[in-house]
Amino acid sequence: MSDHYYTNKPNAPHDERVFSFTLRDQPLRFVTDAGVFSRERIDYGSVLLIETMEISRTASVLDVGCGYGPIGLSAAKLADQGKVTMLDINERAVQLAKRNAEANHIHNVEIIQSDLYEKVAGRSFDVIVTNPPIRAGKEVVHRIFTEGHALLNAGGSMWVVIQKKQGAPSALKKLQEIYETVAEVDRSKGYFIFRATKGL
Repeated sequence: MSDHYYTNKPNAPHDERVFSFTLRDQPLRFVTDAGVFSRERIDYGSVLLIETMEISRTASVLDVGCGYGPIGLSAAKLADQGKVTMLDINERAVQLAKRNAEANHIHNVEIIQSDLYEKVAGRSFDVIVTNPPIRAGKEVVHRIFTEGHALLNAGGSMWVVIQKKQGAPSALKKLQEIYETVAEVDRSKGYFIFRATKGL
């Protein structure tokens, strides 16, 4: 592949795939393509995050680095009386996420092409969920943590999945520098789920 998923315009030739996957007991259908993250199947880390994250029915949720949509669309099913905003720098991923929302009849979502939080500056959310783009580098990942704090409502939480070998210990340390409370909620097969909560 001539580029990777953390790019605004992938130039990999299109190669669409379709598969179904059950998440939180909800069957969902996804279209994926070349040039997006984990296109063959939903990666284990995202599945672990989806199965672990706690989202109320009325929550305002932000999915950072949404890819073709599994985390954000699952969040929208949980927050069926709330709203989910989904962001990705990757134009192809954003278009796929919009198609997947429509195909699964999920309407309480807003899907935006954005370099990190650029397009949601000044807004606020109850929950932020992210499977951060490790290949974009530690600086980008740490920006997600730092800049996300300012967008969370008081008492709101950021849910993060990260692999031990891809920097979970340093991610935990960074989260602890920024957030008032940080908990390891789950771990499995080298993946960690952290919940970082903003003070009241």
